[in-house]
Amino acid sequence: MIKGNALVGQSGGPTSVINSSLAGVVQRALKSPNIERVLGMSYGIAGFMNDEVVDLGKEDPAVIEGLRKTPGSALGSSRHKLKDEDFPRILEQFKKYNIRYFFLAGGNDTMDTIHRTEKYMRDNGWEMYGVGVPKTVDNDLFGTDHTPGFASAARFTALTVLEAGRLAQDMQRVDRYVIYQSIGREAGWLTASAVCAKTTPDSAPHLIYLPERTLNREKFLADVKATEAKYGFVSIVVSEGLIWDDGTPVSSSSTKDKFGNLEFGAMGGGSVALSLHKLIKEETGWRGEFQITESMPMSAIDRAVAFDLQEAYDVGAKAVELAEAGTSGVMVTINRVSNNPYKAEYGTTPLSNVAVHAKPMDDKYINAEGNWVTDEFIEYIKPLVGELPMFSVLKKIHA
Repeated sequence: MIKGNALVGQSGGPTSVINSSLAGVVQRALKSPNIERVLGMSYGIAGFMNDEVVDLGKEDPAVIEGLRKTPGSALGSSRHKLKDEDFPRILEQFKKYNIRYFFLAGGNDTMDTIHRTEKYMRDNGWEMYGVGVPKTVDNDLFGTDHTPGFASAARFTALTVLEAGRLAQDMQRVDRYVIYQSIGREAGWLTASAVCAKTTPDSAPHLIYLPERTLNREKFLADVKATEAKYGFVSIVVSEGLIWDDGTPVSSSSTKDKFGNLEFGAMGGGSVALSLHKLIKEETGWRGEFQITESMPMSAIDRAVAFDLQEAYDVGAKAVELAEAGTSGVMVTINRVSNNPYKAEYGTTPLSNVAVHAKPMDDKYINAEGNWVTDEFIEYIKPLVGELPMFSVLKKIHA
C-alpha cells in the first residue's frame, strides 16, 4: 500500500455521535504504518480548499478520546456543494498535503462529495483511497440498516413526545391539542420513532404524519376531531417535510439550500407545526401547543444511546481499515443481525448507491390511512430506541 497522509472531515448537520466517528478515524489512522500524518479539514471541503487544515496527530490523545462523548462537529461543518471548477483546487491541495487516504462523515450530499472527489482524483492519476463514514439523524442513507446518530435522535424524539404527552394529557382542559415537529425533509424515519412513546391507547402520540404521504386538509382535520372526541385531547407528530396533496409544502416554505433542498423551520419562512396549529385553531377554536426542537435531536449527548456512540466509533475505525486494505469508493454500512438481543455487523456499499439519493420509509412501515406506523416498523425501531421510562398514572378514585 502507498504511504501518505490521511484527511478527515465532517459535513452537513451534526449528530450527537459524529465526533465519536471522528475519534474512530483518528485513533485507528494513527496506528497505521501506511499513514504518516492525520489531517483534518476545518469546516468541510470548503475549508480545505481555503487551506484550513489542522494536524490531528498533534492533539492531546485525551482530547481525541473525549470526542467519543462530545456533541457537535468538532472540526466544523460545511454545506458547500461541489462545482466542477472546485476539483482542480482540491487536487492541488491533495498533492500539497500528500493526501492518500480520504474520509468524510456525513449524509447523502456528503457521500456525493467524497464520491465525486474520489473519482476525480483517480481520473487524474492521483492514487488515493476514499471511504465514506455514514452520519445522519434522518436515517435516509441507502445500503445500511440505520445510520449512526439516528438511534440517539430517535430516542430524543420518543422521550420528548412521551414527556410532552404527559403534559398534554394532564392539561387537556386547557390545551386540547399539541403538535411536535420532527426533523425529516424527505424521509419520516425520525418522525415515526415517536411511536415508541406510546404505552396505552389514550397516551401520546395519537397521530403521526410522514413526508412519504401527502396530507389532505379535510382528512387531517377529521382525524384530529375524532381523536379529541375519543380521548379528550390529541397529540400529533409531524415531519418538517410534509406536503399537501396539491404539492405545496405544509410549512409554506419556499427557501432552498445550496443543494436545492427546501429549508424548513423558522429560517425557511414557515413551519409545519405552526401551519397546522393555525389550521386546527381556525377550524375548532381550541387552544393548543406546539414544539419545534429544530437541531436539538442532533446535539443531545445526554440522551445518546450507548451502542450508537460505539457504532459511530466503529464505522470510523472501519473506514480506515478498509482504505488501508485498498478499498475505495465505498461507504461503511451497519447490517442488523438480530433484534433480541440487538446485534449488528459492518459492511460496505458503493458510494454511487448512496450519493444524493434519500431513502424513504418503506410502504410496509406506514399504515393505509397514512397517519400511523405498522407493527413491522415498531419491531424495527424498538431495539434502536431502547427502554423508555414508565410514568405513574393516578386512578382518580372518586371521593
